[in-house]
Amino acid sequence: MYDYIKGVITYIKNNAVVLDNNGIGYLIYVSNPYSYEINKDYKIYIYQHITEDENTLYGFKSIQEKEFFLKLISVKGLGCKMALPILAVGSLDGIQDAIERENILYLKKFPKIGDKLAKQIVLDLKGKLEFIGVGISDDEITTENELKEVLIGLGYKEKEIIPVLAKVDTSLPIEGQVKDALKLLLR
Repeated sequence: MYDYIKGVITYIKNNAVVLDNNGIGYLIYVSNPYSYEINKDYKIYIYQHITEDENTLYGFKSIQEKEFFLKLISVKGLGCKMALPILAVGSLDGIQDAIERENILYLKKFPKIGDKLAKQIVLDLKGKLEFIGVGISDDEITTENELKEVLIGLGYKEKEIIPVLAKVDTSLPIEGQVKDALKLLLR
């Protein structure tokens, strides 16, 4: 089991990054790949998900983000690929608040989270989340297409994304643009 991997980002995909560590490129699925920069060193906290058909790495910028992810995937019916987009909002405190206040409508706004699963999240996690929110980095996006790819990688459909793209402030760093877009999509 891995706890973290240190290395250099060599490639960014719409839902993952490739981290080079001693000549080995690790494909790591992350909530916001464009918050990383190519050719820059990072310490990425890792969760390794192994099943009969899959051996996948999920990465996080902080221990708090990783621990929250582990809490999310402990919910019955909520897998890794559904939990990762929830973290992309960037505010763990906001998600925790929605769970504590039993805000089912807020939770249903995430991709693939329906009424039944939102209620299960509240049932399984209410009162069990104690963490500090994660800070935001200042990496910038270069095109509207990259923002669109990130949102599609998080599970949103193109028809949902197109109206939101025009409302996002493109002068913001990529992390801020993704956060703004997700706020608009969650309304």
